[in-house]
Amino acid sequence: MSLEELKQKKILVLGFGKEGKDTFLALRKLFPKKILAIADRLEFRKLPEKTQKLLKFDKKLKLYFGKDYLKSLKNYDLIIKTPGIPFKIIKPFLKKDTKVTSQTEIFFDNCPGTIVGVTGTKGKGTTCCLIYQILKRGGLKAHLIGNIGKPVFQALLKAKKNDIFVYELSSHQLQNLKKSPHIAVFLNLYPAHLDYYGNFKQYLKAKLNICRWQKKEDFLIYNFRDKVIREIAKKSPAKKIPIFGYSNILQNVGIKNTDLIGEHNLLNIEAAIKVGEIFKIPEEKIKKAIEEFKPLPHRLEFVGKYKGIEFYNDSLATVPQATEFALESLGNRVKTLILGGFDRGGIDFSSLAKKILKSDIKTLIFLSPGTGEKIWQKIIDLKRKNLPEAFFVSSMREAVKEAYLHTKKGEICLLSPASPSFNLFRDYRERGNLFKKFVKYYGSKSK
Repeated sequence: MSLEELKQKKILVLGFGKEGKDTFLALRKLFPKKILAIADRLEFRKLPEKTQKLLKFDKKLKLYFGKDYLKSLKNYDLIIKTPGIPFKIIKPFLKKDTKVTSQTEIFFDNCPGTIVGVTGTKGKGTTCCLIYQILKRGGLKAHLIGNIGKPVFQALLKAKKNDIFVYELSSHQLQNLKKSPHIAVFLNLYPAHLDYYGNFKQYLKAKLNICRWQKKEDFLIYNFRDKVIREIAKKSPAKKIPIFGYSNILQNVGIKNTDLIGEHNLLNIEAAIKVGEIFKIPEEKIKKAIEEFKPLPHRLEFVGKYKGIEFYNDSLATVPQATEFALESLGNRVKTLILGGFDRGGIDFSSLAKKILKSDIKTLIFLSPGTGEKIWQKIIDLKRKNLPEAFFVSSMREAVKEAYLHTKKGEICLLSPASPSFNLFRDYRERGNLFKKFVKYYGSKSK
C-alpha cells in the first residue's frame, strides 16, 4: 500500500506501544488535517502523562482505550496493527472489506532505499548491530531499525535511495509481508511463540517471508547447518550465501580479539561479514568493526565479579537452545544457573535437562511458578544420581540471594532463563536489570 493510498482511508492505529506511537506521529506528519484513531486495551489514565497530553492536544483524534477497545474496529477500513496483537483476536471485530496492515508492510511497500532484513529465533539483535557497525565504518548511510533500533514509519518519511536499512524482523513483523528484503539473513529456527501461532508450522510460515518473495537479483544469507533453513534456501531464487559458524571464520578475517563469546556468535559474525562483502566493505574495516563491537545488554552480558563470583546476565535466553548455547560458551565454571519463566506451552526441555546433567552445575534456582517445574521434572525423569540442588523462588531478589549463598569464589553464576519473562516480569529487560541490580546490591554487603 502506497503512502498516497493512505490518504483515502479511515485509519485506526491498533496498539499504542513504541511502534504504535511512531505510526501515529508519522501519520500526523503526513496528514495534519486527517481524522485518525487509536485503540489499545490499556486504560488511558495508565499512559505516561506526557503521552496523555500529546493525545488530548490533538483535536482530530479519536481514542478507544480500555477493555472494549476492539469494538471500535468496525468503524474503520484500514487497521495498522502492532505485531504483538494476534490476528485471531481482532478478526471477529472486522468488517468484511477491512484491510489490516502493519508498519513493516507499509515500509517495505514504500522504502526507496535498500533493506537488509535479519531474522532467526535468536541472534537477530547482535547480528543487526554488527552489520550496522560494519556498514557505518565502510562509510555507507546505514540505519538500524525494527526491534533492535528505531520504529520505522518516521524513518520512512526521510528515506532516500542511498539509505541502507538494517531491519531486525521478528516473526510477528514478517507474518503478512508480500515483499522480502534485498538482502535476507536467516540465522536459526527453534520452536517459539507457540501460544501466538498455535504450532511450529505456523511460526515457520511467518518466518518464511524473509525470503519467500525474493528475486534472482536479491541475496539470501542462510545457516547451512540448520536443516529446515537449508531446505527453505533450496527453493529461493535469490543468490544464496551459506554460513556455517565455524571458528575459522575469525582467523580468515584476521580477528584477534572479540568480546562476542560462544559458537552461536560465530554465526552472527559470519553473517555480518557476508553482508559487508556484498557492499564491498574493505576487509580491514570489517575486521575493525567486529573487534570493537561491544555485546548487547542481556545477551551473555558480564555483570562483574563480586565476592569472587563471576555473574553473567543472559536474560534474553527465552528458549532452551539459547541457554544451552550459554552453557557451552561459559564452560564448566558455571556452578549456579538461574532459570525458568513464563510457560507458553509446547516447548521441549529434554535437551536442556541433559545438558544441565552433563555440566558441573551444582545449584539450580528456578524463577517460579512457570517452566521451572517442567525443567526440574525433566531432570528428575532422567533418573541420574547426584542431582544438582534445586531452589524455587518467586522474585529476582530471592534468586540472587540464594546464588550468593551457594556459589563459591572462582565460580560462575549465570542467569539464562530458557523461557519468556512474563510470569514475574514485564519483559526480559526488567528481568535482566533486576538481576544486575541485586547482584550489585548483595555484592556490596560485607556479610
